[in-house]
Amino acid sequence: MGKSPPNILWIVTTQWRAQACGYAGDPNVRTPRIDALAARSVNYAQAVTPHPFGPMARAALLTGVSSPENGVKDYFDALPREARTVAHDLRERGYTTAFFGKWGVGKRDPAVPLVGEAAAKVVVPPEERGGFEFWAGFEGGFLLNDPWLHGTRKGLEAPVRFTGYQPHVLHDQFHHACVHGALAGRDPWFAVISIETPHPPYGAAPPGSSAGPAEGSLALRPNVPRGGVTEDRARRELSGYIRDINETDRAIGALIDTADRFGSDRGWVVVFTSVHGDMHGSHGRLRKGWPHEESVRVPLLVREPGVGARRDESAISILDLPAMTRGWADRSAPKLAGGQAFARISMPSVVALPQQCDRVWRGVRSSTRKLVLNEDGTPWLFFDLERDPFEMKNLAGDPARQGEIEAIRSQFG
Repeated sequence: MGKSPPNILWIVTTQWRAQACGYAGDPNVRTPRIDALAARSVNYAQAVTPHPFGPMARAALLTGVSSPENGVKDYFDALPREARTVAHDLRERGYTTAFFGKWGVGKRDPAVPLVGEAAAKVVVPPEERGGFEFWAGFEGGFLLNDPWLHGTRKGLEAPVRFTGYQPHVLHDQFHHACVHGALAGRDPWFAVISIETPHPPYGAAPPGSSAGPAEGSLALRPNVPRGGVTEDRARRELSGYIRDINETDRAIGALIDTADRFGSDRGWVVVFTSVHGDMHGSHGRLRKGWPHEESVRVPLLVREPGVGARRDESAISILDLPAMTRGWADRSAPKLAGGQAFARISMPSVVALPQQCDRVWRGVRSSTRKLVLNEDGTPWLFFDLERDPFEMKNLAGDPARQGEIEAIRSQFG
């Protein structure tokens, strides 16, 4: 890394599971721009989310502190106004900070429908925007087309509706900031582009987007039950999910092009990740909150000046990103927050929404093992990921594995 601190760009998606990228071997998707980024990046192939649900994961990502210790335990909890985030850390280091897109940790009224214009127009007050100087975003609403944005930019004091597919709208906002706005000529800077896709409602990508394979020819994971309603729904939803992934890939390519075009000689650190995955029928489950690979594993690519492309098998979590980002800003080798053989995963509460996980759990995961405990500390799941990557055999009750389970539980349980 050069003598000057680099500009830093986080591209954060929603519900994009680690397996759903061309570079990861998914035959259904078409992600040429992300694949090109992977060819120049460190691919943290074992990366996980600390919590496979939006608000808990976003709070952890912003603060580097797990939920509920960061103040967010339940779905409707807001990130405390006094919470210290990565934006505060970077501002102290002389960075201009900017946030674009989905916030997801603001105050929400449980009586307001989660999807729709009312939720999309909820205003996040300036003092509750995590310390970011420039902000052009929205709390929620899941309007993947024609989103409402508000923030610090002139004319956005109140929510304004923009026409287009949300990832492209966010690219346009970022482009404007680089050329005419808050980021123009203000190196070094740190920006977060928080994209809601490929979150439901699936298939929101505009006409003409690459649809991928037909529903009947989609390659399903081996752990999706065949021949019933789960397979039918998985195929139907995956079809829209893939369309959104393929179109969001285009937007991510445009974001990277803009960063490269308007960047300085400082160079760029570019991060691509997701806050959690999606089950899509694996183990008969849908959505997220579950401790299975499809829910907890996320893509994590880091393109860093002067660092060659490689595959990294470290136990890492997106919880580590604030510490890594401070390291880049300090031009030092960042120490991972975990720094050990296992990454912690958990769900601190049950989210009372359809198809979500039905229990509180906590666990640890390495590239070869995953142990998940119930709320009372008893083993729920234990998988030998080395021999069973699709988690087809739960070894939690296997007498031959009890010594190994106890050794792991005594260290992390």
